[in-house]
Amino acid sequence: MMYDICVIGSGAGAGPIIYELSKQGHKVCVLEKGDFYKREDFSKDELAVTRRSVYNPKLEDEYHTVEEYINEEWTKFPTYDTGWNFNNGNLVGGSSNFMSGFFYRLKPDDFKLASKYGKIKDSNIVDWPITYEDMEKYYDKVEKIIGVSGEVSDYKYQEPRSSKTFPFKALDEHPITKLIDKASKELNFSIVKTPRAIISEAYKQRSACYYSNYCGSYGCSSGAKGSSREALILPALKTNNLTIITNANVIKLNTNKDKKITSALYLSKQGSKKEVKAKLFILAAQAIESSRLLLNSKDANFPNGVANNSLNVGKNLLSSSGGIVTGTFDESVIPLKELMTPGLFVNRAIKDFYFTKEFKGGMVEMVFEHANPIRRANFFKWDENDSSKLLIGKELQDKLFSSFTKTKTLNMEIFADWSSNDNSFVSVDENYKDKYGIPVANIRIGTLKHDLEVSNFLAKKAVKLLKQMGAKNIQSNIDALPSSNLQAGGCRFGDNPKTSVLNKYCQAHEVKNLFVTDGSFMPSGGSVPFTFTIYANSFRVASYIKNNFNKLVDK
Repeated sequence: MMYDICVIGSGAGAGPIIYELSKQGHKVCVLEKGDFYKREDFSKDELAVTRRSVYNPKLEDEYHTVEEYINEEWTKFPTYDTGWNFNNGNLVGGSSNFMSGFFYRLKPDDFKLASKYGKIKDSNIVDWPITYEDMEKYYDKVEKIIGVSGEVSDYKYQEPRSSKTFPFKALDEHPITKLIDKASKELNFSIVKTPRAIISEAYKQRSACYYSNYCGSYGCSSGAKGSSREALILPALKTNNLTIITNANVIKLNTNKDKKITSALYLSKQGSKKEVKAKLFILAAQAIESSRLLLNSKDANFPNGVANNSLNVGKNLLSSSGGIVTGTFDESVIPLKELMTPGLFVNRAIKDFYFTKEFKGGMVEMVFEHANPIRRANFFKWDENDSSKLLIGKELQDKLFSSFTKTKTLNMEIFADWSSNDNSFVSVDENYKDKYGIPVANIRIGTLKHDLEVSNFLAKKAVKLLKQMGAKNIQSNIDALPSSNLQAGGCRFGDNPKTSVLNKYCQAHEVKNLFVTDGSFMPSGGSVPFTFTIYANSFRVASYIKNNFNKLVDK
């Protein structure tokens, strides 16, 4: 069968394309590497979900290699040696099933960092080929369709909005927010109330949040979280124009003499090779795997990989700079009954330092330490005064009881821009292959000193707030290493085919019928999680395809 559109992946970058084009009447086929899970399949089982990662392949079977600069040379190692996992969810809906749903828009100046601040030494920072104004109506569309709950905050850097309020009222807040707000006012910090892609009220076939205390890293069993599966794919299935092929591991894109993609070759669960033909192809497999697929799709037209005759595929990979500052609270600063309230959200951030006169700053997001009991208990097994002494018996029991029933740890998560540079990229190496014999993605992690300095600048603000709140045991852990669940770049969009992979509509410069709509397109990530912008951009690209489909598929 010849489909109108073949979409590879089903997460935030794929969902809007699937939703919009199937509703328009196009026959859409989705190739998803994982299974199709239902709400009732999403348990709160820490062992299954976060200790064993049932939604991802085993690292021994499907790993990555990582290059770090150690002792003045680049050292490569496979991730199965370290447990470092860049797979974030092989299932329908992808990693959007497991997001925490912090939905902040980029700001107008995020689209023109090079113009505002100039180029940082050793960086490849450029302005975007589009503006905030081009994206605003799609941010607004995401808020309404995906479902965003919150309260618009009035502060210095609040971006322009066409809708003055969010479509859903703010989620219920934990009592510690009163302490945060009071301390912030005393420090003259402007508190921002976090908008979340979690609905606070029932909407269509989705139930409201029930405050399970297990949100980030877990699938949602109520339908409240705005995953691609819940908000977009399930409604799209009702059109009868959508075919989803699960357990389809796409290994190659085939092209013809016109340098257009003719089919996607995939491996079934049984290991047999199968093919899907379509007029238009959308790649949205998450940034690292999207670059990997293009680089592995070599043929006579593209000896370096599809859409890579300019050698730009994989370059300028992005993550998020930062780390975490933590502080512990007990009944000396807040009544114990209030402190131990389970499930409710903190939903507070500091964004006063998002921009400075001299450099682009970032954001501090506040969230309680994850409820995972095994993970939490594991931190307490060592003696505080002797890190080599393992606690056992009553001593350990007393420490666990006190920690779990009388204290809570507040995390201040630092989000700063990751400066694109020549040593942050994805490549493939024939010497390292997965169990199917396909070269795995090699991730070189090149960071700039500047990014670490910005993160430390923000960490000092976080420490100041924690001290004002009366926190104890304040610790700062700022790191230059990337967050494995925050991936963008690798197929940068831009107006110049010599320096970018995609045009401003995320259409490959070299392949007319190929679009890349996950986070790969982003030249810079802003100082916020990427998912909201990926959603909005995918809706923007979907609008372009809807209006130009016949032109795009003309021979």
